[in-house]
Amino acid sequence: MVDRRHLLKLAIGSAAALSAPAALAVMPVKPRTRIVFLGTKGGPRVGVGASNPANLVEVNGTPFVIDCGMGVSRQLVNAGVSIPSVKYIFISHHHSDHNLEYGNLAYNAWAAGLSTPIHSFGPKGIEQMTRTYWDLNRFDVDTRIEDEGRPDPRPLLIAKDILDDGVVLQTADVKVTAFRTPHPPIIDSFAYKFETPDGTIVFSSDTAYNPRLAEFAKGADVLVHEALYVPAVDRLVIKTKNGATLKKHLLESHTTTEDVGRIAAAAGVKVLVLSHFVPGDLDVTDDEWMADVKKHFSGRIVVAKDLMQLMLPV
Repeated sequence: MVDRRHLLKLAIGSAAALSAPAALAVMPVKPRTRIVFLGTKGGPRVGVGASNPANLVEVNGTPFVIDCGMGVSRQLVNAGVSIPSVKYIFISHHHSDHNLEYGNLAYNAWAAGLSTPIHSFGPKGIEQMTRTYWDLNRFDVDTRIEDEGRPDPRPLLIAKDILDDGVVLQTADVKVTAFRTPHPPIIDSFAYKFETPDGTIVFSSDTAYNPRLAEFAKGADVLVHEALYVPAVDRLVIKTKNGATLKKHLLESHTTTEDVGRIAAAAGVKVLVLSHFVPGDLDVTDDEWMADVKKHFSGRIVVAKDLMQLMLPV
């Protein structure tokens, strides 16, 4: 039998629990910053393995896309990101493996219900590229506006040419800075630095070995750097008709794994992510990608894979 005093205690405890739900409520957790490596293979060839170059930074729920190699739209879907939620696109340079799906990403967002602007940034030419893309697809767009009652997508893609180094975007959560880096014969190739509430991320873009990039990335939490593995390049050129010319281009316009290690060490980054693999069509093990890097950099190294994600803070 339960005595009256025990019943009173139960009643008081129950009343207290019912009267103080706010005190016991779990505070909502603010989304952390994350990087998703959408496409990790360098070069324009489309194969059955890794996708072409593209990355995603998501800050407080806002998606920023860096480069639009072929397949970026599908990779966003595979990563669980709603394409119409994309708010910003950054193109590092105008090689096709970095911009080929730029217009189509905006179109695919529109086809999926885009109603808010996408702001895009890239080297000189992205404004003209945007106008040309809509001219190319004028018939389809005009037909769908009239036939399906869709909004006009053309005012929703707002492009801006980057003409020099410096801050290109500042929001409440993110500051994005561009830094020109050499990618012969291309002059206008930009690395990007994302300063977020959870840490700083730097994307090297395609680049020849550039010690000044270490200064730009100084103290970054994450450096995502392209990587060239010389033995694999040698294997590639043997079976390529234009092998000698291709090898010269690759060695002059990209950064070997050993030099990537030098950059990461000089910058003092917490995490080095290897991506945009050159060549991207040959089998190279993670240990091979990292071996020469480790000669100079003793920090954490990640060999990126398609749809791998990295959460910040690291």
